Amino acid sequence: MNDPKAFDLTSCDLEPIHIPGSIQPYGVMLVADPRSGEIVGYAGTGNTSDALLGRNLADLIGHSAESIVPLLPRTGLHVIGEVGFGEKLQDAVAYRSGEHLVVELTDRADGTQLGIASLALLDTLEARLERTVTIEALSTEAARVFQQLTGYSRVMLYRFLDGDAGVVLGESISDQSPSFMHHHFPASDIPRQARALYVRNKVRVIADVGYEPAPIVSASSDLTSIDLSDSTLRSVSPIHIQYLKNMGVAASASMSIVKDGMLWGLIACHHHEVRPLSLNTRIACQSMAASLARMVKSREENELYRERVKLRAQEDSILSHLGGDHSLTDFFARSGEDLAKLLDADGFAAVQGGDLFRYGHCPDPADIRAIADYVRVPALLKPVATRELSAEFPIATDFRDSASGLVAVTMSTEVPTILMWFRVEQLQVVKWAGNPHKDVPHEPGATLTPRASFEEWSENVRGRSREWSLAETESAARVVKLLLEARNNGRIRQLNRELTTTLRENEQLIAQKDFLLREVNHRVQNSLSLVAAFLRMQGRAAGGDTKDALEQAQHRLMAVSLAHRRLYQDDSVEIIDLSRYLEELATELLDAMDTGWRHNLHLDLAPILISTDRAVSVGLVVNELLTNITKYAYGGVPGPAVIKLEQHRTMLRLIIADSGRGMGTEVTGTGFGSKMLSVLVRQLQGTLDYEDNLPGTRAVMTAPIKAQSESAN
Repeated sequence: MNDPKAFDLTSCDLEPIHIPGSIQPYGVMLVADPRSGEIVGYAGTGNTSDALLGRNLADLIGHSAESIVPLLPRTGLHVIGEVGFGEKLQDAVAYRSGEHLVVELTDRADGTQLGIASLALLDTLEARLERTVTIEALSTEAARVFQQLTGYSRVMLYRFLDGDAGVVLGESISDQSPSFMHHHFPASDIPRQARALYVRNKVRVIADVGYEPAPIVSASSDLTSIDLSDSTLRSVSPIHIQYLKNMGVAASASMSIVKDGMLWGLIACHHHEVRPLSLNTRIACQSMAASLARMVKSREENELYRERVKLRAQEDSILSHLGGDHSLTDFFARSGEDLAKLLDADGFAAVQGGDLFRYGHCPDPADIRAIADYVRVPALLKPVATRELSAEFPIATDFRDSASGLVAVTMSTEVPTILMWFRVEQLQVVKWAGNPHKDVPHEPGATLTPRASFEEWSENVRGRSREWSLAETESAARVVKLLLEARNNGRIRQLNRELTTTLRENEQLIAQKDFLLREVNHRVQNSLSLVAAFLRMQGRAAGGDTKDALEQAQHRLMAVSLAHRRLYQDDSVEIIDLSRYLEELATELLDAMDTGWRHNLHLDLAPILISTDRAVSVGLVVNELLTNITKYAYGGVPGPAVIKLEQHRTMLRLIIADSGRGMGTEVTGTGFGSKMLSVLVRQLQGTLDYEDNLPGTRAVMTAPIKAQSESAN
C-alpha cells in the first residue's frame, strides 16, 4: 500500500485527506446513531466480529448516546474520559460527523491520570516559556518543553512564512537524529487542506508509520466517506507516510500553533521507534500549544511596540528640521540622510513632477522615475513594501544590486510626490531540508512522489533585500503624512502671495466639485428616499412574509444609502473607514428594532480602509446576519449580540455572534437571505463559516481588504 510508485500527487492540494475511510489501528472507532445509540459502523476492533453492528453504545462503554450528544461541540472533541470496553479500561472521546455520533477509544497508559502533580508540571513548563524574551528563545525552549511532555527524540518548532513555506526556529534532539535547525521546507510539504485541518484539529499523532489502515466496517458503504476531520485516529495520506519513511521516522506527532485563528506554526515531533501518546498527554500538549500561541502573540506585539517607540523618536527628530521658509526640495536636501536612516535604508529618493532628489545608494534617475510611475497609484492607499522588487517589477532586475528592496508612499500634494526607500541586494544562503527543486516535474498532469532526500541543501538567493518590518512600513506612511501637513503649512506661509491666484483657482475648482458632489448626493438620496417611502407604503398594506421581505429590503436600501452618504462626507471619494460605516449602519438598524437590542449589541470594530463598493457588500452581510440574530437567536426578543471587525495582514475578519439557541437543524425563512449572503461573500472573494459559540452561533466571514483585481493593479 505504501509503494511510492502508486502515489499520484498531480493534485496533491485536492487530496480528500479528511475522508480516508480508515483509521490507525492503535485505537477503536465506534460510529453510532445519535438518536438510538445503535452501532452502525466500527473500525480498529481487531478480532471483534460484525456482531458489534446493531448493538447499543451504552452496553459497550457504559455511556448512552442520549447523555453524550448534548455535550458535543459543533466542531471538535468532547472528552468522555475513562470507560470500560472489552476487558480493559480505555480513554474515550466523542465528536459529531454529519448525522453520526463517533466515539474513539485508545489504550490508557499507566500513571497518566491528570492529577495535581500533572497540573503542577504544566504550570512549571509554562513558566519556563514565560521567562523567555525573544521569539527565537521561546522557540528553542518550546521544543524542549514538548520533548519533555511527549518523550519524542526530535522536536522542532516550525514557523510558516509568506508563501506557506516554513523554517525551523527551535529544536531539541535527544539521540543521534540529524538537525534541521534553521532549515527551510517548501510549501508543498504541507498541502493546503492539511493546513486547514491543523487549525481545526490541533493535535495529530501517527504512532507507527508502518501501520496497516483499519477500514471502517458498516452495514452499508455509506461510512466509507464519513468526515474524520475531528478524529484523533484518522488514517493519514499514504503520501505523508512515505514522506516520513523517507526521513527515517517511525512515529510522528504534531501540535498546531494557532494565532488569531490563523496557523502560525507547528510543533513537529519525530521518533525512531513506535510511540503512541495517551489522551492525557495529547490534552496536555494541546493546552501547552494554546499557551505557546498566546506567548508568541505577546512577544510579537512587544517587539512591534518597542520598534514603534524607537521609530517615533526618530520621526520627531526629522520633523524638527522643518523650517518655515524652506521648500520640499530644500528639506530633502537637509534631511535625506535622516529619512534613509529612519527605515534603515541604503538609499532614499523623492520624485515630484520633473523634480528628483536622491540620497545614498539608489538606481539611476531614469530607473527611479520608472519605479515612481509603477507605484504612484497603489502607494496612495497604503505603503508599497517589497523585499524582492524584481519579482513584481521585472525591469528592476537590471538594478537589483541597488534596489532589491523598496518601500514607497505617495504624498497627495498638488503634483503627487512619491517617496521611496531602497535596500540593496543581500545575497542569501538559504538552507533547505533537501533540494526543493530536484526531480519536480513541471509538465501539466505530471505525477509527483514524496521527497526522498532531506540532506542539507544550500541555495544562493539573489534579488532580495533585508525584510521590511511592519513598524517600518507604518513609519513610512506616518512620516509622509506628517511631512505633508508640516510642508503644506510652511509653503502656505512662504508662498502665500505668489500662490494667491492659484489658490483661488483651486478653491473655485474645489467649490465646483463640492457643489457637483452635493448635487449628485442630493439627487441620489432623494431617489433612495422615494424608494424607501414606497417600500414603507407597501409594507403597511402587506402582511406575513411579504411584510418581512419589504422590511428587509428597506434595511438593505439603508445600508446602500448610508455608504453613499459616507462616501460624500469623507475626504476620500474612493475609500471609507469600514469601522465608522458599520458603526453608523448598526445605529440605524437599531433605530428600526426593539429598543432592547440597543443595550445588547456590542461593537468591537478595528479601523480598516476599504473601497466603497466592498464596504457596501460588507454592510449588506452585516444586515443579513444581524437580522437573522434578531429573528431567530432568541425567539424574536432582544439578547446579547456582538459585531467584531479585525484585520490580519491583507485580510479582514467579520465576526457576528450571539448566545442564543444556536443554528440547530430547523430551516427557517425563505432562503433568499442565505442566497444573498452567498452572492455577497462570493463578490468579496471571501469565505463564510458558522461555528458553535457555546452557546449560540458565531458567523465568521474572512475576505481580502482589496479585491484581487485591485491588488493586481
